[in-house]
Amino acid sequence: MLIAQQKRKENIAEYLLYLWQVEDILRACNMDIEQVDRDIIARYDVDDDTRRQMRDWYEGFIIMMRDEHVVERGHMQVCKNVLTRLQDLHVQLLANADRFPDYQADYYRTLPFIVQLRAQQPEENRVGELETCFNALYGVLLLRLQHRDISPGTTQAINQISHFLGLLAAYFRADELEPLFTDNDK
Repeated sequence: MLIAQQKRKENIAEYLLYLWQVEDILRACNMDIEQVDRDIIARYDVDDDTRRQMRDWYEGFIIMMRDEHVVERGHMQVCKNVLTRLQDLHVQLLANADRFPDYQADYYRTLPFIVQLRAQQPEENRVGELETCFNALYGVLLLRLQHRDISPGTTQAINQISHFLGLLAAYFRADELEPLFTDNDK
């Protein structure tokens, strides 16, 4: 909860990846709030009120995951909504390339990696470009947590994808502070 709040304010891309990680943590805890309490919440040195808020937050996620039938796999609607908002902004930034040439240039530097990653997936499992980028970052995060080697080619791809999503996240934050587009731009 505390980390999610901070990431939501600072970097929407990191926030989404964090939510995916929370989903997996809850799955690993078998959607058992008592296990989450023992294995996750107990590690934080916080007051009782904050601990209670954290428990409620995790329990809310467990309920959402059950209600949305993503206990075994998939993502909650809140994650899908974040991805949709990012996708909408992505499309707007590309459509207004004259105002955001840095974004378009970074997108085209990233596109070969996206195409390569999508080509590696069976057609029925392919997702959109942004979700492909997030899946790649999350996959490498899991590899690092397992202390597995990451090839130089994968590192190069992840560095570019990370830079691209970082730029998108920066524009997202700027757009939240002061909208980048009017109705005429959409």
